[in-house]
Order: sequence, then structure tokens, then C-alpha cells
Amino acid sequence: MKPVRNFLRSRVGRFIAYGVTTVALAAAAGAFIWRHNATLSQHEAQALPGVAKEMRADAAPWTHREKDVSELMTDIRAHDVSAIGVSRDAILVSTQHGEKYYVADHNGSFSNALLIGDLKSGANAPYQLVWLPDANVQTGMARWADNFDRLRDVLSILLPVLMVGGLLWFMRREMRGGAQLLTKSPTMRFDDVIGAGEAKAALTDVRAWLTEPAQFTGMGVRAPCGILMTGGPGVGKTRLAQALAGECGANFIAITGSYFSAKYYGVGIQKVKHLFELARKNAPTVIFIDEADGLGKRTDSGGGPVEAESNRIINQLLAEMDGFASNEGVIIVAATNHPDNLDEALRRPGRFDRTIQVRLPDIEDREKILRFYAASLKTKSGDIDFTQLARLTTGLSPATLAMIANQAGLVARKAGEKEVAAGHFVEAIKIARIGDINGAERALSDDERTRIAIHEAGHGLVAALLNTGVLEEVTILPRGGALGVALITKTQDKHLYRETEMRNEIQVLLGGRNAELLMFNEASSGAAQDLQEASRIGLDMVSKFGFNTEGNLFSLAALPQQVAGLQLKTAIAHANELLHDLNDACFSLLKANEPVLRAIADQLLESETVPGETVYRLIREHAAAVKAIVDIDKIDEALAA
Repeated sequence: MKPVRNFLRSRVGRFIAYGVTTVALAAAAGAFIWRHNATLSQHEAQALPGVAKEMRADAAPWTHREKDVSELMTDIRAHDVSAIGVSRDAILVSTQHGEKYYVADHNGSFSNALLIGDLKSGANAPYQLVWLPDANVQTGMARWADNFDRLRDVLSILLPVLMVGGLLWFMRREMRGGAQLLTKSPTMRFDDVIGAGEAKAALTDVRAWLTEPAQFTGMGVRAPCGILMTGGPGVGKTRLAQALAGECGANFIAITGSYFSAKYYGVGIQKVKHLFELARKNAPTVIFIDEADGLGKRTDSGGGPVEAESNRIINQLLAEMDGFASNEGVIIVAATNHPDNLDEALRRPGRFDRTIQVRLPDIEDREKILRFYAASLKTKSGDIDFTQLARLTTGLSPATLAMIANQAGLVARKAGEKEVAAGHFVEAIKIARIGDINGAERALSDDERTRIAIHEAGHGLVAALLNTGVLEEVTILPRGGALGVALITKTQDKHLYRETEMRNEIQVLLGGRNAELLMFNEASSGAAQDLQEASRIGLDMVSKFGFNTEGNLFSLAALPQQVAGLQLKTAIAHANELLHDLNDACFSLLKANEPVLRAIADQLLESETVPGETVYRLIREHAAAVKAIVDIDKIDEALAA
């Protein structure tokens, strides 16, 4: 890197020296010519007497007042002229009583009129007549034109020098890439990051390597070179990298995967070299590469110079990471949402040694995160149940939870409240999960509102009957892109799903369509998204998880993509058969609870939103009524016997 830098510096220095020398020579030549002309003018001025001498020396006093030729001739006839100076563009006049003015005379049109002919012997000339070929007579716009000419001459010399110098400076800056250390080491610690316990435990060895490397080198142990953190967006990968640097008291460099791309050939490789040189010089250093999948993969498809340049950048990065001895005290932490897009050579041992999965927070961590962000809000004391809010936010990332806390404040302000209450947080959660109320109900007809009420009542009723989660509420208020919503939350975070649970999920998705079929004998287009999601789950069940009636255990995910497409026809047939069976079961379930479905829909049309507790109460009342009827029938049968 140093030879390249010294070479660039020498080249830049030579170009700047040449430019400065050129400008200096041009300025010296101009000054010499100006002084020479001034000296000649002074000598000629000294040879002239009186007013003519002043005209030759400085014509500026005569250029402030202009007269026409008729006035000049009047002064001549009145013998009121003491001197006349003739130049290329003007006639300068001095009168006997000291007045000074000029007459515009372009191309000497009136100069001959001033020649009064031969004088008689012994007669005196009425005035001095002097030719001023070098007089600087500037009138009107001529003064500005001369300045513009001078400026043009200077710019014609300076602009090429500045352009060359600017181009060299810009290329040098591009080679550096803008990567720089933070002015101070991050103050964040692992304790400041809520959740991510597995990731923090995996980073402990890295912290030990940066703080006490002798423990590793003394045992002959090779410490990790790079850490690859994967996980969804907003789970806290960047904060963990900052906390690692803060725990070690190390310097911190943050870049993105697109940092290495450049518009000039070869600049990307220089960026890689500069990055590692900067890190080694300031070790211990944590290099954080966010969105590392921007580096892409090396290919050999012959895509042109752009693809070839990308390959060379990755090769240079691999070469820099391989030199572990020279990278002592330097740890590379990369974060990506798509680890499969990284080049395989980057993920092999010796480069990114460890892959750390940063998971979503569990219910306890979500509660702590909500409390942390709510502490910056003005809330009603004792009014907010953060445990309940954590249960409502299953599957949401820390970044989304931060947005919910801020959105709760916005909801409170919109409602005209001075403090944030639990209801504002619940509304913020609905906005985050479903979307804001969009006002589309104004364009809905009565028939559409009735269909939407039946549809959402079907979703909510099936979810409550099959216990797929906690039914929070059913509403026909449009949110986001949905015309109505059945809000269902999970009682706990789940990572494994049984076949029964997945079958129940599909029945909940089909509940809206079957409710319409039960009440109107036909379905509507409102079930399109439900069918799409149910089809996806059904296809996964039969093609990946082995949940099919024929007992087929082969997973299509094991086949190459180009081959798996040929086998989809059979998998789709099995999934369609599964969906038909679940659709019949869902319809039978709704038909058995038709009174509850009608009651929920009626309340939705009346109040637009029905709490989940109301749905559970209607189900219990209907079950009690059915049981009472069954008991009465049994009594009648017993009496008849």
C-alpha cells in the first residue's frame, strides 16, 4: 500500500508543481508586459507638456462625462478648448476653465474633423492636439469587457490545472473509500443489549481474544478471525457489534457491503487494502460489515468487466483475511439477512469462523424492551401491563418494538391526550402488525359490509373453537390493505409446529370463505389472500414435512431447483386434496355453530369491533344451550322407554 501511496503522492506533487510553475510564468510575463507598457507611457507622458501629459498618463478623469460632437465643435469655435486627445474609441477634451469630458468616436469617425488645417505663419494653435494610441480610455461597458478579458485569460490557465488536480484528489479519495475509525470507542456493553443471550455468549470468546490474546497464543490456540451474524432485519446485529467493541475497548470501523464497489477500475481493491491497513494500524479494531451480502458471489459466467471487478474485490478480501499473523488484534464482524448470498470461500473456517444466529426476542425480552422504550415517554403510572403487551407482540423484532413505543406516543398526541396509556400501546401494536385505519369503509356498500362481517366472524369463530391462539378482537374497520381483521395472538413463542396445529391454521384461514358459503351460498374475492397462505402451508406440509395421506416422506427441498419444478404437479395434487379435506371440516364446524356466527356478525355490523371475550362468551352460551337440549332429549327418551 505504501509504494502505491508514495507513487500517487509523487505524481500528484509533480502535476501540482507543473501547474504552479505555469501559472507563475504566465503571471510574471503579464506583469513584465504591463510594467513595460507603463514605463513607455510614462516616458511619452514626460515628453508632453501640461494637460496633454496628464491625458497620456491617465485618461480616467475624462471618462466620467460624455458629450456629443456638436458640443465639442461649439467649444472649439468659442476658443474654450485647451487640449484634445484622440484615441481609437474616444476623443478626450479639456476646456480653458478645467472641464473634462469625452466624445465617443468609434473607429475614428470624427477625428479628422479636429484637424483645422495649416496655420498661417506666426499664428498660434488654439489648443493642443495629441494622439493617444496607448491611452487606457474605458467608457461604459468597455470597462467591464476589459476585466472580463483578464479574468478569461487567468481562468484559461487555472482551470486545466484545477481540473487535473481535482481529478487526482477525487481518485485518491475514492481509493480511501471513506472508511474511518469512530472518534471514540463505543460505550455500549453487552448488558445494554436486551435479549440475544445466545449471540452474546458466542461473542465471549472474541472478547477474550481482543482483551487477553496471550491466553490463546500461549496455548497455541488460533483465535477466530471473522464472525458472521445472521438474522432477520431489526434483531440487533449492529448493536451487538458495537457492544463487542465496547466490551473490548477496541476501535470500531463500520461499513456496508456496497462500500467496496467503485466506478473506477481497480479502486475497489485499493479500498480493501486501505481498510485492513487502517485496522491493523489502530489495533485492537472491530471491522463491522453490515449487509455483507452486498459483496455477492464470485462467478465465471463471463458477465463482463463489472463482474470481473467484483470477483477481484472478493479475492482481495479473501487474501487480506487469510493473513492471520498480520491481522492480530483485528476482528471482522459481518451481518447479513441472506447468508446464502455470500461466497462460499468467505464462510469457510479461517475466515468467518463462526456463524451466530441472532434470534427474535422472547416474551420476557420483549417486555424489557417495551419497558426500556416506554421509559422515555410520559405514561400513566400503573396503567400499562407490559406483560400483556409483550404477549401481543409475538414475533416482532426489537426495532419494531421501538417503533411501537414511538407510535403509541403519536396515537396519544392524535387523541389529544397528555399521557400515553395502555390503549395507545394496543393501537400502536395493531398499526405495526396490520396497518393503520385507512377510511375505506366510506366506500363500502351495505352488502359489502355484511359480507365482510360474516367473513371476519368466520375467521374469529374458527380460531376460538380450535384454540389456535388468543382471539383478541374481530373488527370490520379496514386496516392497511385488509377490509377487516381477526386479531389472533400466540400464547407463547413457537419454533416447532405439530401437524395438528398446522391443520388448524389452515382451517382458520379457510374460515372466512366457508362462512360466506354457509350464509350466502357463494364466496367472494375477499378470500384470495387466505387461499394463497393456506396453499403455501399445505404445499409445505405435503412436500417438505411429510404430512400427506400417502405417507410419502421424500422432501422436494432435497432436489435441485430445476428438477424440483418437475415434481410439483404431484405435490400440488396432494396439497389440494389436503385443502379439500380441511375445507369440509371447517364448513362442518361453522355449520354446527351457525347461531354464534350470526351473533358475532350482527354485533360487528352494530359496533364494528367485537372483543375476543365476547366471542368466547357466545361460544360458551351456545355450548350450554346445545348441552341442555341434548339432556332434555335424553330425559324424553328415558320417559318414553
